[in-house]
Amino acid sequence: MKFLDPADPFFRPIWRRRAVVIAPALWAAFELYGGNPGWALLFGGAAGYAWWMLFGPGSKA
Repeated sequence: MKFLDPADPFFRPIWRRRAVVIAPALWAAFELYGGNPGWALLFGGAAGYAWWMLFGPGSKA
């Protein structure tokens, strides 16, 4: 079982996939604006991982 499985029926609607990617990206921007680059990097990495799993070449979406 993958952490973010693109074949899971929960991720069938495109708006959910987008929300899972956009939410941590926005939080990363918020942390960067607040002067916390460590947390911004962590949440930016989470957004990148979510994008890779849900929209990347191996997603089969």
